[in-house]
Amino acid sequence: MKVIAFLGSPRKNGNTEILLKETIRGIEEAGLSVQIFDLNSLKLSPCQNCGGCDETGECIFHDDMDEIYDAIRTSNRIILASPIFFSGLSAQTKIMIDRCQSFWCEKYLLKRPIPEGGFKRKGLLLLVGGRREGTGVRCAEASATAFFRSISVPEHTTLSYLGIDKKGEILKHGTALKEVYNAGRSLVGS
Repeated sequence: MKVIAFLGSPRKNGNTEILLKETIRGIEEAGLSVQIFDLNSLKLSPCQNCGGCDETGECIFHDDMDEIYDAIRTSNRIILASPIFFSGLSAQTKIMIDRCQSFWCEKYLLKRPIPEGGFKRKGLLLLVGGRREGTGVRCAEASATAFFRSISVPEHTTLSYLGIDKKGEILKHGTALKEVYNAGRSLVGS
């Protein structure tokens, strides 16, 4: 089983990264490894809405997304971790998702969805936000759901933590680390 994770936070060792690392610890203790993409450190151009992928399902621009496309295509489990900024996913996360328009074209225009392979494809969405109300979670969830559907991940679990803003504040949350650890284990079936 191949597992990949997208870290969408620009803050090094921040709350999102802490949650993702604990999720990965659960997966690694189940005997699997995780390929992590730190989206803030990659060279990713935003989607140009040029239509270049309409007839082929392949983006005509080449940058670090080329490695991401291959990883998405060959993965069974996909984790998306993002802070909530202005009631949505981070810009780093959204750039990567927007560039998956080529998968949308491949699946819906060309009728060639990504095959499930030997395992049913599943996803996990981790969200952390400073505001206490759930508007940001709902907006971020909508984008993430469209992403997961476009890359042929029919089901995903969402864990969100609100009222968490200062760096490292998630460590004071009573249940978050245990929840994401267990979500990692559950994601890979153990």
